[in-house]
Amino acid sequence: MDIGLPYFFIRLSGCNLACSYCDTTYANSKGDHVSVNALVEAWRASGVKHCLITGGEPLLQQNTVLLIKSLLSSGASVSIETNGSLDVSDIPEAVVKILDRKTPGSSMDAHWLDENLAYLSRKDQVKFVITSREDYLFSLNEIERCNLLSRAHVIFSPAMPVMEPTVLADWILKDKLEVRFQLQLHKILWGDRPGV
Repeated sequence: MDIGLPYFFIRLSGCNLACSYCDTTYANSKGDHVSVNALVEAWRASGVKHCLITGGEPLLQQNTVLLIKSLLSSGASVSIETNGSLDVSDIPEAVVKILDRKTPGSSMDAHWLDENLAYLSRKDQVKFVITSREDYLFSLNEIERCNLLSRAHVIFSPAMPVMEPTVLADWILKDKLEVRFQLQLHKILWGDRPGV
């Protein structure tokens, strides 16, 4: 996802993980049933080119790939954010895949499929949400173990308010890491609430 560009968000309900810092627990409960066609029409009516499918965990929904293909065929630029614990092999190549590599601070770091790395390309992203120095060091190890910098863009994001953004930024600069630092811009602008 390119920070700063307008995106149309489609947030699908349900998740197979329970991260300690989850900021979208409302998405774990039952959502509204909306057809693929209605979602595509809502995207089209927005007038926004880019669409992000997120959750919860969007790959739990049986029609997610159909939704992606429908959006692509309608002219959308599509990204999907997934927690990396489910198979991504059916996601079309044109889609930007954002795999959230869970860190120890999430309590969900064991839920990861290394097999998904084979489906990454240079346009895709692997994101680490950092809660502590332990998470930071874990992330450095994963970057090396999986050779991530040659596979995709690597994103480090502080789990606010647990991780102070300036502390994480200082660590990145000190270690001269070739990673992207990301804040949740929509929360800075409109607050931490459902619908944002």
